[in-house]
Amino acid sequence: MEEKYIVALEIGSSKIKGAVGTVDSAGALSVKTVEEEKLSDGVRYGCIRNVVETANAIRNVISRLEQREAQRKVTGVYVSVGGRSLSSQVIEVERRFAVETEITMEMISDIVKDALNQPLHERNVVCVTPKEFRVDNSPTTRAVGMMGSHISARLNLISCRNQLMRNLHNVLDERLQLKIQDVYVRQLAEADLVLFSEEKRLGCMLVDFGAETTTVSIYKNGVLEYLSTIPMGSRNITRDITALNHLEEHAEELKIAGGNALPSSEQSVVYNHTAADYTQINNYVAARAGEIIANINEQLKYAGFTADKLPGGIIIVGKGAKLNGFNQRLETLTGMKVRVGAPTTRIRINDGRIQSTDAVDVISILSEAAKNNPVECMTRPAPVFIEESRPVDPAPIYGNRPQAAPAQPSAPAPAPAPEPVRPAAAPAQAPAPAPTTNPVPTPPTIEYKAEEEEPVATVRATKKSGFGRAWGSIVDRVARLMTEPIEDDEEDDEK
Repeated sequence: MEEKYIVALEIGSSKIKGAVGTVDSAGALSVKTVEEEKLSDGVRYGCIRNVVETANAIRNVISRLEQREAQRKVTGVYVSVGGRSLSSQVIEVERRFAVETEITMEMISDIVKDALNQPLHERNVVCVTPKEFRVDNSPTTRAVGMMGSHISARLNLISCRNQLMRNLHNVLDERLQLKIQDVYVRQLAEADLVLFSEEKRLGCMLVDFGAETTTVSIYKNGVLEYLSTIPMGSRNITRDITALNHLEEHAEELKIAGGNALPSSEQSVVYNHTAADYTQINNYVAARAGEIIANINEQLKYAGFTADKLPGGIIIVGKGAKLNGFNQRLETLTGMKVRVGAPTTRIRINDGRIQSTDAVDVISILSEAAKNNPVECMTRPAPVFIEESRPVDPAPIYGNRPQAAPAQPSAPAPAPAPEPVRPAAAPAQAPAPAPTTNPVPTPPTIEYKAEEEEPVATVRATKKSGFGRAWGSIVDRVARLMTEPIEDDEEDDEK
């Protein structure tokens, strides 16, 4: 079976990332390339604001991906959603039966569909995750196959604002004619990629420290218990530094080069930068970093947890986590151990330039797509065949110049017109129509259209099915969770 090419897009507030991966017949993912394009204000807090600027940035990323994969064209993408508008709420769905009945996958799928159809004011449901299932009031993680007369399900309904999805379809479907194959919540995909199963069962916190938002996800007993987005990120630190009369681009460089999130009394690193006063800069950096950490720590209280209930600690991802001293201060103020998230599954990375910790966001989307019946996202154009025919008949080729048929002097060709173009004489000519002024030196050629033109013609017909397919994928994923056995850590042990 030929490998499938899949493409992922991560539309962030500071940059657009794109990645190409291949999935073999066994479902193994290989990441072939990752490209990115910086943004200024096209996306704010995870939602597209300037559709023209964002479309141009995505077009540049897609173009570079296609250059890396010669003779292939991107026709579809897997997309992530996140940002400030992302929220989670718990809903309960029940099913009662007259007699004791075997719980089937169809019953679980029906419960998930009910959750997806919950009316929300100006919001789109993008994902449903199981929080707790009970069969005859007995908790279970695998309901399918059990016998009972009453099912009670508590589910996390994850949604975003309608505007986020509208603008996403506007840019990808209408402007770029890229089919959205499926939509994934970035933080959930990252959790599946960087968290070990024992961390989820013991209890842990995943922190996605982005440019303008910081998302906190808390896992316990193997399921998502809490998800919330804080409208603060590493760009807030950069903009604080601009108060010292620096442009934002220069402030970002200063933050990366010598910024330190630790208070001045705890800093031990001396930076030899004569062009900038890092004492003042780091006063801003430490103050804003402390505020972000305080908000992260506060999420524990909102979720009803304490640090000792999450022995798995904090796993942090995102470029903001690279700020010097941030993770150390986060560990001190929360009293929880902190590690940087990296892929824990067997994913091959074919390009040595790709840093897995920096590309967790977009690689996680490829990983989710590879596990859920991936669809081909890149097509190879069919070769163009030109049929070269040799004249076998001495019949003349009519033209407006006598040089059009020099190879057949002996043929009884009619005398050509004395002038190149004579409109008045056209009706009186032979039945053959008058040709254009260009000569016809060779016989006509036959060209066959390339395959990639077909999806363009069907984009509008399939536009509505993009998110519909995503809903079907959500139902299937949750139903499988209630059927498949609990994953052990054999792969982790082998590592």
